Amino acid sequence: MSFESLMEQTREVLKEVLPEGIEVTDIELEGPHVVIYTKQLDAFLSGGELLRQVAQRLHRRVLVRSDPGSLVDPKQAEAVIRELVPAGAEISHIYFEPETGEVSIEAANPGAAIGRQASVLNEIKRQIGWVPTVVRTPPIPSKTVEEVRTYMRTVFDERRKFLKKVGTRIARDRLPDKIWARSTALGGYREVGRSAHLLTTQNSKILIDCGIDPGSDRTPFFNAPEAMPLENLDAVVVTHAHLDHCGLVPTLIKYGYTGPVYCTAPTRDLMALMLLDAIKVSNQEARRGLYDSSHVRELVAHTVPLRWGETTDIAPDVRLTLHNAGHILGSSICHFHLGDGDYNMAYSGDIKFERTWLFNPATNRFPRLETLVMESTYGGYRDTQLSRTAAAEELGHFVEKVLTRRGHVLVPVFAVGRSQEVMLVLEEKMREGKIPKVPIYLDGMIFEATAIHTAYPEYLNSQLRTQIFQQGDNPFLSDIFQRVDSNQKRMGIIDDRNPSIVLATSGMMSGGPVMEYFRAWAPDELNGMAFAGYQAEGTFGRRLQRGLHEATLMDQGRTVTVPVKMEITNCEGFSGHSDRVQLMNYVATLEPRPQRVLLCHGEESKSLDLASSLHKRFGLETRAPYNLETVRMI
Repeated sequence: MSFESLMEQTREVLKEVLPEGIEVTDIELEGPHVVIYTKQLDAFLSGGELLRQVAQRLHRRVLVRSDPGSLVDPKQAEAVIRELVPAGAEISHIYFEPETGEVSIEAANPGAAIGRQASVLNEIKRQIGWVPTVVRTPPIPSKTVEEVRTYMRTVFDERRKFLKKVGTRIARDRLPDKIWARSTALGGYREVGRSAHLLTTQNSKILIDCGIDPGSDRTPFFNAPEAMPLENLDAVVVTHAHLDHCGLVPTLIKYGYTGPVYCTAPTRDLMALMLLDAIKVSNQEARRGLYDSSHVRELVAHTVPLRWGETTDIAPDVRLTLHNAGHILGSSICHFHLGDGDYNMAYSGDIKFERTWLFNPATNRFPRLETLVMESTYGGYRDTQLSRTAAAEELGHFVEKVLTRRGHVLVPVFAVGRSQEVMLVLEEKMREGKIPKVPIYLDGMIFEATAIHTAYPEYLNSQLRTQIFQQGDNPFLSDIFQRVDSNQKRMGIIDDRNPSIVLATSGMMSGGPVMEYFRAWAPDELNGMAFAGYQAEGTFGRRLQRGLHEATLMDQGRTVTVPVKMEITNCEGFSGHSDRVQLMNYVATLEPRPQRVLLCHGEESKSLDLASSLHKRFGLETRAPYNLETVRMI
């Protein structure tokens, strides 16, 4: 359906559905949404029935906003809000979103800001025209979240033009041919790293993920004819904010991609944090980066955040729904609905099919599903992990042993996901007296990543939300955690003879502050190191797992040889990836069960092993494609 015909259809539907007295002042396309402006917002939204009727008739997501002319100036509106909201609500921030006509009120006591039967919110809306929402003030202020929100307000005009352009492109006419679809492996197949998948129909091109290879300088196959030119891509979808899945998205923008990037809001914020830190690390190591901060800012401005379960048009014949993947904060399984119900497929990204300390298990129920593209990181026959409870006990015993002999414990962690889970376990063990109480130092991006977790409580599991926000018991705020915010403090910790625990990035020891601690502590057999996450082939972490006895490292521009005498253990039960049993159970419990499973994100032997086992057990068509291989879906 073309832009013109969609506008005409919308006008006809509104004429038929809306009662007299509700005036529509404008209709626009903004990205995947049809946006309707009215001066009678309350009447339009009352009960939600009118909005449902319009959306069902149009088969589109519809937003209704106040006519801009009826909105009070933000400065005046803020004064009204502060006057109407009781002081007991303890307002921390007020964010106006001109592109949506909404105002977000952050308050320590949300109930007071809402009022009995929403009386305060209703009065705010009546007086200022803006639609107010109330969110709880994050227990830990996040600099990243604040900066992203501020930046989005500064680029409001440019972003609105961008979204209109995206909306027009989505609404273009389809080719009349019967739909076909193909999935092309651009990276991350029969290997771990540089994840990239290209979904192609006769109308559209969608790139899912675009990551780095943590063990080398290899990139996805951008030069494949299917992927070029980049400006022909309709959309980029990011499953989650680990660099092996998002680390090269700014490079797409640098070399010509001008379209939207779809992901959850926490993925957007974490992605910005990780990408800017990657630039910082490159500069410190005198390496030339593939992009700069301007490309990261443009990426943020072009991101269209989606909630889990929210179905959205992203191309003329493709609809996207994100679902919980259980891996890290905001991580998503991407479900694509092709054509008019012609075909449905999902890309799992990285999944965890188990309830963890932070998240609920990955979603395993979909409306329809013919093909699943699934990770196989731990897909090998012997790839079994400890349960979360057993992993916590194992880590506790190791930490107690090292601290008792007055050594230091070093835990290389990814800033997002593993570090927060290790923090929760250690805090509980110390609180219960099961390990000695010593300082736990957080070095790298861990503290800021933790703050972002508290800004998005709706993405955490219900037990942790209840503990933090209803019981007032926030383990992340324990005084045992200390932030390392300077090189001077880092050197002081390294030289301190008193036992301590350090959580530091990067998780695969490919750089970052963890290397400073390792270089200093590795020669001392009193110290210990615990791996709590996957170590990819080719990384320094993998070499240590295999028993490296002597390491050659750089120290202030010169090469040094470090003997590795510290005790090293693996705590794989902390992994954010499903093990072999969980992957098999995931497919076993899928509703509906797909006809085909394609395996990716795993070493070759593991991908092939899992493909064979799934075929034998369930009778499914299974494949482990090579990079650059294309599989036709329909």
